[in-house]
Parts: sequence; C-alpha cells; structure tokens
Amino acid sequence: MSNPASPNRSRPMGRPRSFDMEAVLARAVPVFREHGYDGASIDHLREATGLTSGSLYKAFKDKRHVFSAAFSHYVKDRRQQLAQRLGGALTGRERIAETLRFYLESASGTEGRQGCLVLASLIEATTLDDPLRDALREALDGNRTAILTSLRDGQRDGSIRGDLAVEPCADLLLSLLQGLRAVGKLHDPADHAALVATALKMLD
Repeated sequence: MSNPASPNRSRPMGRPRSFDMEAVLARAVPVFREHGYDGASIDHLREATGLTSGSLYKAFKDKRHVFSAAFSHYVKDRRQQLAQRLGGALTGRERIAETLRFYLESASGTEGRQGCLVLASLIEATTLDDPLRDALREALDGNRTAILTSLRDGQRDGSIRGDLAVEPCADLLLSLLQGLRAVGKLHDPADHAALVATALKMLD
C-alpha cells in the first residue's frame, strides 16, 4: 500500500524568471518614449527587451501592463535623478534653477530627441484608460507639488519674493518644463544659462 504524501512536502515552485525585471523595463521605456503608447508594438518591445513575445505576455499579460510598469519605472528614475541634483541646493530659488537646468539638459542632444514619456503620454491622454490617466495625473501633480514646495521654501528663506503668487507661478513653470521637452524633440534649447536667468526673473 502506498504511503500518503507527507503534509510537509512542498509543491514544486514555478519556474523562476530568467531576466531582470528592472533591466527589461529600462529597455522598454525608450520604445514608448519614441513611439508613444499606441505606436509601440509587441514586436518593438520584443526587439528592445530581447524577450520573446511569449515571455512578455507571461510577465506582463499585455502591452498595457508593460506600459504601466515602464511608466512607473521612468517616473521613479527621473525623480531619483532630480533628487540627486537638488541635494546641493541650499535655497528654494536654487532648487528651481537646478530643476530648470535638469530639464534643459534632458531636452538636449540624443536624450532630447528621444523625448519624455510623461509628455508623450499627455499627448495621448484622451486615448488612455482611467488607471493610466490617473498614473499620468499623479506624475504631473507630483512635479507641480515639488515646484510649489521649492517656491514656498524660497519665500521662507528670502530667495523668492514674499508676495509672489506661487500657484500660477508653479503652473507656468510646469508648462515651461514640459514645453522644453516638447521642443527638444527637434531643437536643442539655446544658451541654457540665459534661459534659466530669464525664467528666474519671475521670482524677483
């Protein structure tokens, strides 16, 4: 008579993934930056990531889930990069200036031609489903909140005039930053120092 299976015997584990998820997302991001959500195909993603179509579907289910994960990866990476840049800024005004420089550099050269995933998603916002639009809105709100915080900190530390209307100023700066990324698809912003100095005049 056969013995019943031991209750402590573990079931076979599922086959582990043979790829680094973060590396795959990093390779998927440029596809969406270049082609947008609608224009990106599974073939584009397969070629960029080095995965088979079957592996992509198994890991992400469909293109929408690849995009969602890639978008989160992109926003997180950009915020980490900017946070490192702002680490040495001592005043709110300096943080605004460094944010402008960061976006100007991102809008220039090869990086600028590739475009911004947030901007690409904004262009397609009306075609995205509610969860993806919510993620996009959250990313924009986070950027605006960071600008507002720097403006208010600048008012407290005296580097920005105290009577500045920070809400419309934050909206204007947010629009400027996204506009730089849009223009950078075809044109490098000229004279970064002069552009930053001109933008900062609104804080005086």
